[in-house]
Amino acid sequence: MSSRDTNVSRRKFLGAAGGAAVTVGLAGCSGNGGDGSDGSDGSDGSDGSDGSDGSDGSDGGETTLLRYGRGSHSPTLDFQNSTSGEVAKVTEQIYDTLINFEPGASTLTDGLASDYSLDGQTATLTLKEGVTFHNGEEFTAQDFVATYRRFVDSEYEYYGGDDYVSAYGPFTLGSWIDEIQTEGDYELTIQLTQTYAPFLRNLAMFAAAVHSEAAIEEYGTDLSENAVGTGPFQLDTLDDTNEQVRLSAYDDYWGEGPEIDEAVFVTVGENSTRAQSLASGELDIIDGIGAQSSQQVDGADGVELVRTEGINIGYMAFNIAAVEPFQDRRVRQAVSHAINTEAIVNQIYSGFATQASQPLPPNVMGHNDDIDPYPYDLEKAQSLLEEAGYGDGFSFELATFQNPRGYNPSPIQTAETVASNLGEVGIEVEINQQSFSPFLEYTAQGRHDACFLGWYTDNADPDNFAYVLLHPQVDDSELTEGQDWVSFDTEGYNTSNRSAWANQEYMDLVEEGQQTTAESERAELYNEAMQVAHDEAPWVYLDYAEELRGVASRVNGFQVSAISGPYLNLVSLE
Repeated sequence: MSSRDTNVSRRKFLGAAGGAAVTVGLAGCSGNGGDGSDGSDGSDGSDGSDGSDGSDGSDGGETTLLRYGRGSHSPTLDFQNSTSGEVAKVTEQIYDTLINFEPGASTLTDGLASDYSLDGQTATLTLKEGVTFHNGEEFTAQDFVATYRRFVDSEYEYYGGDDYVSAYGPFTLGSWIDEIQTEGDYELTIQLTQTYAPFLRNLAMFAAAVHSEAAIEEYGTDLSENAVGTGPFQLDTLDDTNEQVRLSAYDDYWGEGPEIDEAVFVTVGENSTRAQSLASGELDIIDGIGAQSSQQVDGADGVELVRTEGINIGYMAFNIAAVEPFQDRRVRQAVSHAINTEAIVNQIYSGFATQASQPLPPNVMGHNDDIDPYPYDLEKAQSLLEEAGYGDGFSFELATFQNPRGYNPSPIQTAETVASNLGEVGIEVEINQQSFSPFLEYTAQGRHDACFLGWYTDNADPDNFAYVLLHPQVDDSELTEGQDWVSFDTEGYNTSNRSAWANQEYMDLVEEGQQTTAESERAELYNEAMQVAHDEAPWVYLDYAEELRGVASRVNGFQVSAISGPYLNLVSLE
C-alpha cells in the first residue's frame, strides 16, 4: 500500500457505541456428535480412521500435525463476531494484535507494534515493517483503522452491523477511542475520550486483533471461512459438520515459529473421552478438564497434567430484570447462602478450584482480601426469604451449557447440585441445558432467569471483570432512580452483564477506577466496588479455577497461559 496520512474521528462516525476413539484425518473424518453441537453422543470417529497412515508426522518424516482437543467448537473464526473463548483459541493462531502478552505471564510485550506508550489520553504506536498478511498484502496502519471501523463505525461501508459485531466492540475500543491519526504506514496516534488506564492492555486482547483491509473490502462480514491474518498459522479448513478447524503454518510469519506444519482443533464433548484420547496418543493437548478426567490424565503413561493459577471466575448470574424475586437483594443473598459452593468446589471440581467471594479473582489488583465467600447456611437463607416475602419459595429456570469449561468443568452436575440445594428452602429450579454456542446467544438475549457463566481474563486488569461483566454501559438517562437493574432491550445495553444489574454506587466506583492511573488508588476503588458487589449479590459467586491442560510427552515448548494463547507457534513435536 502507498503511504497515506489519515485522521479518523469518533465524533464523525460513531453511532451507538464415552470411550470411543477420536479421529483426526487430513480432511476431518470424525463424526458430528449427532446434532453437530457437542459430540456428547460419542459419534466421534470410532471407525478407526485415526490417521495411522503417517499423516500426523509421527514417523518423523512427513507433515508434523499437532492435535488439540477441546469441549466445544468455534462457530466463527471472526474475532469481531464472538465473545467465546473457544473462538479466541483459534483466532489467536491466525491473527496478531498490536501488543502482546508474554507467554505464560501478564506482562505486555511488542506485537505488530515495535514501540508503544500511553501518556494521559494519547496512545502512540510505531508499527513493524515487513509484516505480511496471509493474502500477501503488507500490514500497515490502514489495516488497523479499517479493522477498528468495521468493529464500531455504523457509517463505515464495511461495518459488521449491530447484529454481527460482538459486545467486545464498545468496551475494548469503541467507548474509549475519540480519534485515530496515522502518519505514513507505520505510525499511529490514538486520542482517547478520557483517561483510561487499561487501554494498552485492551490492545492486546483477542478482540483487538487486526484484519486485512483488503480482506475486509473483499469479504465484508464473510471472514469466518476467509480468515486472513498475520499470525503464525493460516486457515486450511473450517469443518463445522465434523467440528474441526485445521490450520497450516504460515512460512512468512514475522515472529517466532511455528515449529509444526499443521494444527487441528478437535471437538470432543465428553471430558473422559478427551482424556482417554490423549492417553492413547490420538490427541496431543487437551483442555476443559474436569475432576475425573484430570485423574485419568494424571495416572496415564506418556502424558502430563499441567496446572497453573488461573485468572478467571465461575458464577451463576441472576437475571434481575426478568425475575421479580431477584429484584430484592435479600432473595439473591438467600440463594447465595443456600448453595453449598464449598461442596461444589471440593467435591465436584476436586479441589482444582477455590470458592469465590467477589467478581475479581485473588491475583487481580483490587481483589478485596477482607471478603469471605457466602457461607452455606440454610437457616439464614430461609430467614432472608421470609423477610423478603418469599418464605414459601418460588421457581425459576437455570440455563446452563452442557460442555465443560475450565471455570465449570461439570456444568450439569453443578446445576443438579444447585437445584437440590435450593429445593431445601422451597425454591424449585428447572434446568435448561444447551450446547455452548446456542447457550451464549440465548443468555445474551436475556431469555434466561438465571444462568451459569464464567470469564477468563482478556487482559488481567480489574476493569476487564468489574466493568465488562457488571456495568450496563448505558446512558444515565436510561437508568431509573431507586432501581438497580435495567432491561436487556435498553439501547446500548452491555449484554456481557447477564444479570442486568445497574447499581449506581458500584458503577461510580468502577468508572472512577478506569480514570485513575495510580495503582494504589485504583486498588482501593476496586476494593470498595467488590464489597458492594458481594453485598448486593447480582451473582452467586462459585469458583476461581486453576488452568489445567493434559499434554502428551511428545510435545515440547507448551506453556499454560491464563491470558491469551494457546501459543502453538512455540510448540514442537518429537
